[in-house]
Amino acid sequence: MVSIASPPIASALTLRINLSDEQFFQLCQDNSDLKFERTTLGELVIMPPTGGLTGDRNADLTFQLRAWNRQTRLGKSFDSSTGFQLPNGANRSPDASWVAIERWNALTPTEQERFVPLCPDFVVELRSASDALAPLQAKLQEYMEHGARLGWLIDPKQQVVEIYRPNQPAEVVQAPTQLSGEPVLPGFVLDLSTIF
Repeated sequence: MVSIASPPIASALTLRINLSDEQFFQLCQDNSDLKFERTTLGELVIMPPTGGLTGDRNADLTFQLRAWNRQTRLGKSFDSSTGFQLPNGANRSPDASWVAIERWNALTPTEQERFVPLCPDFVVELRSASDALAPLQAKLQEYMEHGARLGWLIDPKQQVVEIYRPNQPAEVVQAPTQLSGEPVLPGFVLDLSTIF
């Protein structure tokens, strides 16, 4: 009997490269099948595609946020392919995010079309099998430092959620069945039964 080892799970690749905002935008447009982020230090982060379980979980997460937003019309919700240019110069793509309608409407049509030049009010990072925890925690902290009002780091494997709020330590919740978005997302409750 022949045994074939599974290939290792791919992780993000980080390169030090000096790109202008326009060059970074064009790189992303020219390579739309890849997902890029850029740190405040100018490091280019190339992220591998997710596996099936993570993709399914992320689709459910995005769907729930979108359904709530359709009913309330309080803002704009975004999936993991949306790029945001944070005030510190980093370009990030949270797995799910939301921006209050007043902030969205204050942007020009060009700003809405390109990488959004602000930090979302609400962000979610969904940990996949290939993600190290520390970089995700640092990203959530970065979001909080640059304008996010609520952030969730969801770890399906450990069934743990870290809840981030500005100027507060992260709150760690073990095996929750649901998460409330109050007061940032009035009435939004994420059902975690399909994510855990």
